[in-house]
Amino acid sequence: MIITQTPLRISFLGGNTDFPDFFRKHGGAVLTTAIDKYIYCILTERFDDKIYVNWSKKEIVDNVDQIEHELVREAMKKTGVTKGVEISFLADIPSEGSGLGSSGSVLVGALNALYHHVGHTPTPEQLAEEAVEIEVEKLGKPVGVQDQYIAAFGGLRFLEFHKTGDISTEKVNLTNGRLADLASSLMLFYTGRSRLSKTILVDVHQNLDKKTQVLLQTKRLAQTGHRALVSGNVQKLGELMNEYWQLKKAMADNISDREIDRMYSLAKKAGAIGGKIAGAGGGGFLVLIVPSQRRESVRQALSSYKELPIGLERDGSKVIFNVRRY
Repeated sequence: MIITQTPLRISFLGGNTDFPDFFRKHGGAVLTTAIDKYIYCILTERFDDKIYVNWSKKEIVDNVDQIEHELVREAMKKTGVTKGVEISFLADIPSEGSGLGSSGSVLVGALNALYHHVGHTPTPEQLAEEAVEIEVEKLGKPVGVQDQYIAAFGGLRFLEFHKTGDISTEKVNLTNGRLADLASSLMLFYTGRSRLSKTILVDVHQNLDKKTQVLLQTKRLAQTGHRALVSGNVQKLGELMNEYWQLKKAMADNISDREIDRMYSLAKKAGAIGGKIAGAGGGGFLVLIVPSQRRESVRQALSSYKELPIGLERDGSKVIFNVRRY
């Protein structure tokens, strides 16, 4: 049995500049962090040659091509595992539609488990690159590439996407005190609904050329936010997120709605510096930067929404249990 633990993430600034169709022309940048909420991939070897995949449904098939779960199917093809395994997933939160990068974490965690199953220890670079290859190139999903990288590398990172196609993954090194300041300022509230990000991301992807100036400003906000965090200025990060949320809503009509706008307005009036909807938008979690003295006020203002306490996670996808017998 092999169990991998792969973190989910919160993206602060720079979202949508990680679409290859954009950054190969203009470059991109994202400020993001892994959090202490996880996707667990459990792989066991079977005596027979069948393949079992347990997710929101249970699949039992005879060959890889019959697998409905496309991320698992392509991960098995990539790693050369063709039979005799059972793969199951567990999540700390309902993963689909959360906006916390779950599909990237599922794929990276599955690749990590499958590679260890065949006796190979992949690097974070390999996991991230192959996850992007599967989601973007093989499956043609309208997604960016930040989620796969933060799931593989973990930590608080400034990701840069270069016109050459190269991706830099700089770890933002903060003192323990400053890191604690950032962690203690974060608040997450569930909007009460999940959403399929594909519909929103298709609209965003189609608007990339029309919204070039918006995305260039988004990229600059991520660069400014990186500098602010390095200097320990969490207040500035919150202000930049407030500015970014207005830009993000301009990317597509369905990123926000009246209820989300109301929720954000309540948080701001109660003392939140800034925030945004995590991920594509339309639902999932509202991420806020809140001074310590205003946290209870924000909590009361959003008392009708469920809060998700979180911490930061320094590690990317890793094997937490590995027992293989010959």
